[in-house]
Amino acid sequence: MIIYVDAMGGDLAPEAPVKGALRALRQYPQLSIILAGRLDEVKPHLGDYSDVADRLILEEEPEVITNHESPVMGVRKKVNSATVQGMLKVRNGEADGFVSAGSTGATLAGGMFRLGRIPGVERPALAPVINNGKGRFLLIDCGANVDCKPEYLVQFGVMGDAYMKGVWGLENPRIGLANIGAEAEKGNALVKETYPLMEKAPYNFIGNVEAREIPLDGADVVVTDGFGGNLILKYTEGLAKALLGVIKKELLADFRGKVAGLLAKPAFTRVKKALDPDEVGGAPLLGVQGAVVKAHGSSNDYAFSNAIAQCIKMIDGHVVKIIEEGVKKIAENQG
Repeated sequence: MIIYVDAMGGDLAPEAPVKGALRALRQYPQLSIILAGRLDEVKPHLGDYSDVADRLILEEEPEVITNHESPVMGVRKKVNSATVQGMLKVRNGEADGFVSAGSTGATLAGGMFRLGRIPGVERPALAPVINNGKGRFLLIDCGANVDCKPEYLVQFGVMGDAYMKGVWGLENPRIGLANIGAEAEKGNALVKETYPLMEKAPYNFIGNVEAREIPLDGADVVVTDGFGGNLILKYTEGLAKALLGVIKKELLADFRGKVAGLLAKPAFTRVKKALDPDEVGGAPLLGVQGAVVKAHGSSNDYAFSNAIAQCIKMIDGHVVKIIEEGVKKIAENQG
């Protein structure tokens, strides 16, 4: 298995992607990595990698698509960038997957125009995995498609179903539609039109899911447009940080709190780990013809290695093939 890694993307690049790639190579003996970027900047962070040298390919790609330029123009013009070359290698079968912590827009544009969509998929979607009270759920879309049609949301359900089956091993994921009420007649025009279409879709649609139910294991896959999904994602991340901050502040407020905090430190460490997005590593780009994972822009080496691990699970779980089959079933049902 070969995964193409963008060494120049992210706030902590190239150190975090380089060290994350080495960490992943040492963890997964079946893995080989193409590490691409400006090698004069990459090599100082490699250290002694003789133990994995036979599975690491260094590739010089001098151009970088930044967050400050048009993603589409960047993908068109900066052919000698890791984003473009990585997508092309996945498309041509020279790599099995692609991981980057760089520009989200460039990853989306590269997936659309260089890698290509799965036949029948209207819009690829970004889908982060978020921890909840009992495990985790997939949020799709979280910002790739701000304005959506009902058909897009129905396909997001197919993609989410495939991902949770292939990567997380759920046999029959519960697919819910984010809404302001549980009743079918609630919501705006988009969700009202989407609801009956999802009822006919080839997956386990459980109906509407209210926002308060999302962090309480209300569904395994929460389907929404990119606008609502981005609000849910960022509010969830901010709320988790705020709650941990309040707990820490109160425990340090007096002597009894400090004693209680000391006794409960192992439990709080586990809670923090359960809420930490670094444990997942990033969001898959679903709907394109290959395994693509967009790591968090602020990823450290540990988070980046987890993003690579997620890409490995996508490949092993045949997620692209399952999505393709699901989209075909929807087309057949509509025909």
